[in-house]
Amino acid sequence: MYGVGTAINVVAVLVGGGIGTFIGTRLSKKMRETAMHAIGLITLLVGVQSFLRFDNALVPLVSVILGLIVGEAMNIDGTLKRFGDYLQNRLSKEESSVSRAFVTTSLVFCVGPLTILGSLEDGLTGDYSLLALKSALDLVASLSFASVLGWGVLLSAGTVLVVQGTLTLSAGLLEGAVTEPMIAAMTATGGVLVLGLGLVLLELKEVRVANMLPALGIAPLLVALAPLWPL
Repeated sequence: MYGVGTAINVVAVLVGGGIGTFIGTRLSKKMRETAMHAIGLITLLVGVQSFLRFDNALVPLVSVILGLIVGEAMNIDGTLKRFGDYLQNRLSKEESSVSRAFVTTSLVFCVGPLTILGSLEDGLTGDYSLLALKSALDLVASLSFASVLGWGVLLSAGTVLVVQGTLTLSAGLLEGAVTEPMIAAMTATGGVLVLGLGLVLLELKEVRVANMLPALGIAPLLVALAPLWPL
């Protein structure tokens, strides 16, 4: 049955996020701050690891610049933050960073080779082993994030459903069009975005990472057009 992997992943994020939210309410402020710093450092390392998957730094650089121009024009970051703040005001009277939790974990859970390859494999063959592995990783990650950032992490389950579900349903159309270098370029560009998230989590710089999201679509396009320009 197609789509099982995405269903498992959504459940994993909800379960991990739910447990993490429960645990987080019992942690002291100092403990949460320390945990936030630890998550921020790990996020930076994940970003670097993803960036190094591609051997041409110009592709992620050009992709991020072009993507940022599009994202700033569309004000994606502001829209997502308003959505998160709206839900926070409607569903919670406590101080929490719902918008930050939503944006951060949505990017972390949906940027990476396992997301793309796993979804395509699930859609083409029904084999969801890669997404099952990703689900296990996301379960732990969502628990960790939710214990620090709160229940907003649960909202990223919807992002996982939309992104992976779309990729799975579109697998037949994308099978011949998406190549390994294109996936590597997208992953490397995603690494830049994840690095930005790490800076935000460490409170070193308020990077509007969501406005860079169009870069994820531009990167594989640049690779596909590589024969036409000198990179």
